[in-house]
Amino acid sequence: MTRDEVFQKVRDVLVDALAVDEDEVTAEASLVNNLGAESIDFLDIVFKLEQAFGIKIGQGELFPENVSQDARFVQNGKVTPAGIDALRARLPHVDFRSFEADPQLSKVGEIFTVDTLVRFVERKLAA
Repeated sequence: MTRDEVFQKVRDVLVDALAVDEDEVTAEASLVNNLGAESIDFLDIVFKLEQAFGIKIGQGELFPENVSQDARFVQNGKVTPAGIDALRARLPHVDFRSFEADPQLSKVGEIFTVDTLVRFVERKLAA
C-alpha cells in the first residue's frame, strides 16, 4: 500500500469519526486543534483504523496512557525530559520536535496529526 493510499484511508476514517470535511484533513492537521477531536474520539479512531486496515492496535499503542500520573514524567504541568523520552519510546510514529519547545501537559494532544496516524499505520502494515 502506498503512502497516498494509506493517507486516503486515514482521511476517510477521520471524516467519518470526527464529522469533518475531506478538505480539512491535511497531513499537517492536528486531530485536536484543527479537527476538533476529543478524548472519546480517540477510541473511535482506533477502532475505525483497525477495521479500515485490518490491523490490531494495542491499548496505548497509538495514543499514550498513564504518562500524566507518573511524577517522573510530569511536574508542574509540564512533561519532563524523562517523560518525553518515555513518550518517544512508546510512540515512535510521533514527531516531538515542536512539543519539546513547550512541553505543557495540556498540549500533548496537539502532537497527534493526520501524518502521525499515517506513519503509525505504515509501521503497522510493514511489521
